[in-house]
Amino acid sequence: MNKDSAQQISQATKFAREIDYNKPAKVQIYGFIREAIVSMQLQPGQLISETALAGQFGVSRTPVREALIKLSSQGFVEVRPQRGTYVTKLSMENILEARFIREALEVSIVSFLADHPNPDIIADAEQIIIEQENAAASDDALLFKALDDNFHQLLASTTGYQRLAGMIEEEKAHIDRVRTLSLNVSGQYNRVLTQHRAIIQALKSGNANNAVHAMSTHLREIYNVLETLPAEHPEYFD
Repeated sequence: MNKDSAQQISQATKFAREIDYNKPAKVQIYGFIREAIVSMQLQPGQLISETALAGQFGVSRTPVREALIKLSSQGFVEVRPQRGTYVTKLSMENILEARFIREALEVSIVSFLADHPNPDIIADAEQIIIEQENAAASDDALLFKALDDNFHQLLASTTGYQRLAGMIEEEKAHIDRVRTLSLNVSGQYNRVLTQHRAIIQALKSGNANNAVHAMSTHLREIYNVLETLPAEHPEYFD
């Protein structure tokens, strides 16, 4: 193994978290690696070592391998025979497809919520926005993004359709790496906050058309981000 490969493996395993041995190891390891990829702790093109991860988690290579197989099926890692496992680079096709699917789901969610007002949910969403404002003020990008996830998950779960939140979570994972990068773009915090406030205002007014427009505007923000990020980070994109 050359020096560069060894360094990549070392960097790839710094994110590892402690396993709860009362729960299935492969499920936890999958979650840890997936979150590290989505948060860009594991960067596109980076080498992942099964052996190093197994050592840090204190498990055999089997649950690590099973987690990587699942991540491979979702397009997050690529297994290259005789070379190793690598984090996939960002695919414009996957990003745009995920955005399309997510918009189809989430505009339906806000349309439904506008027609079925729930003051408690509005209050919870407004509290999340306040917490996002605080995260933005302290320039905590990962907390800001986590709260953004909470905002959308709250709206999805309020519909009463149990599969919705999970479907959105799966689809948006391909966008999340771009979202993480985008928070370094000047003014992005304020744009997201403004869009979230517009969504909630539309829901408070019970105007489904305005809610749909606000959500569509919010989810199409990624088009603006994609105009600059590939040029700024060409090493991350296919």
